[in-house]
Amino acid sequence: MENALKIEFNNLIENATTGVFNADFLHVLAEKFPGEVIFSTSFSYEDQVVNHLIKNINIDVFTLDTGRLFEQTYETWTSSRAFFKKNIKAYYPDPEALQKFVSENGPDSFYQSVENRKACCDIRKVQPLKKALQGYKVWITGLRSQHSAGRKEMPQLEWDSDHQIIKFHPILHWTTEQVADYVKTHHLPYNHLHKKGFVSIGCEPCTRAIKEGEDFRAGRWWWEDADKKECGLHVHQ
Repeated sequence: MENALKIEFNNLIENATTGVFNADFLHVLAEKFPGEVIFSTSFSYEDQVVNHLIKNINIDVFTLDTGRLFEQTYETWTSSRAFFKKNIKAYYPDPEALQKFVSENGPDSFYQSVENRKACCDIRKVQPLKKALQGYKVWITGLRSQHSAGRKEMPQLEWDSDHQIIKFHPILHWTTEQVADYVKTHHLPYNHLHKKGFVSIGCEPCTRAIKEGEDFRAGRWWWEDADKKECGLHVHQ
């Protein structure tokens, strides 16, 4: 038997006249699920655009502090709080789980194997995400289809069976140029690492600037095979 939220998701899909939803759909979700819509931000270019789109909408915002972020990310976090005038909930890794993992494997064991890297991501990101989404019915993201080949066919509105939540990607079909122009036009605060060749910005030890001609995700976990480079936060259904 389907749960009530999955039924509501199916109704949203059935009532949609097109598979493409514009930013106004954020208002629809906020009105249909008051106090139960949340946006996850890592303060990327894309997330700053979404932060601006929801600035005056009743949508909560959270971020995951892994404990190994760039100083520039924390600076963007601070400037975003002032600019958007919205509280940003912070979620952290479980200290006991993190202590055990680092004690047994060392502080940089993610370089040694894919298994270690994914275990680190699970403790620092995946498990805190589960806590952040508790009590919410809709999860808003800043994902774009250009981020990776696996997201080319991703629907804007989808059912996340892992977290039992409705997931909406409002700027999924935006181009990189559209995102950059929006940030510039609205004078949004942004992570200055973007101007230094950093496209996808995560934890400092696992992120580097990309070289000319490299793929968007080449700067993340660059020592791994391309088909293994996901952290588990976004699992396409």
